[in-house]
Amino acid sequence: MDGKNRKDVYSGLKVDIVLKKDQRTGKTVQGIVKDLLTNSSSHPHGIKVRLTDGQIGRVCNTYPEK
Repeated sequence: MDGKNRKDVYSGLKVDIVLKKDQRTGKTVQGIVKDLLTNSSSHPHGIKVRLTDGQIGRVCNTYPEK
């Protein structure tokens, strides 16, 4: 999943995010979601989240548990 729908992103999910400073390059950071910061049900650039290590960015890829 691409992380553009809020219903697909939840606390504890492993994700790739793009940090604000890396939006031009598209460099991603992997981590575990702590908080969802986007209130709307979807966002064209990805749902904004805070990772457990404190980094904030938009979800570009998710790794759902099997």
